[in-house]
Amino acid sequence: DLELHLQRCQQLSVTVLTDHQDLSTTELKTITNSTAPQQYRIRAKLRTYKPQKLHQSVKLHCSKCNSLQEVPDRDDFDFILHGSASTAPNPELHNTSWYESVTWTTQEQKQREIAIHFVKHDEMLQHPEDTLIMIEGGTLKEIGKLTKRFKCVVPVRSTEDDLELLDLSAPFLLKGNVKYYGCKQCSTPKPMKNLSSIAAEQQPSWEPTEIAQVLGVELLQYVFIMKFTLVDETASLNAYLFDY
Repeated sequence: DLELHLQRCQQLSVTVLTDHQDLSTTELKTITNSTAPQQYRIRAKLRTYKPQKLHQSVKLHCSKCNSLQEVPDRDDFDFILHGSASTAPNPELHNTSWYESVTWTTQEQKQREIAIHFVKHDEMLQHPEDTLIMIEGGTLKEIGKLTKRFKCVVPVRSTEDDLELLDLSAPFLLKGNVKYYGCKQCSTPKPMKNLSSIAAEQQPSWEPTEIAQVLGVELLQYVFIMKFTLVDETASLNAYLFDY
């Protein structure tokens, strides 16, 4: 557990970074006055680290524009889903050559219309574990149940002409326990009919990178980021950890 490890490090008088054993130790003052990139071995104390809670270290990174953003929470996704549910599924977009549609109305007091579109392969439905589905009007709980059964779930809404992705503040794709997000700045979302090119492949893999590409989405990557402030008798140094 990294958080516990860091707390222990703070309790020690000196933390030794054991990499580069072939190098002699260098004072932090020398490092701060040097030009990068260079390799050093240091002997220093950990003064502080951020963020304090480990889960806050996970961010979303766009490799195209190099932006970083927070991972949206469940409430953000839920809010977007509720907004999209106010638009009823367009029956003219149901049962096309490449997907089969099922609709129903919920029995709750504030009735919702839900549509699920099962993408076909060779004009046939595949096993659930191989199938990508698109859902309109679903709740977070309903989508969660579907991700356990089907390979990929894409939340969508109806327009007059086609199905489209929701606001990119929401995940554009859910696969198992993983939510995939797109960069708002770098993406140019395309209608869902572009997925038909993957469905026509000999063995559709439904890989997130391929789905993102055909839908015009610049895929964001989960990254792990931390900042450490290290000190010795001569200076302090901020060290950043950035890793996929």
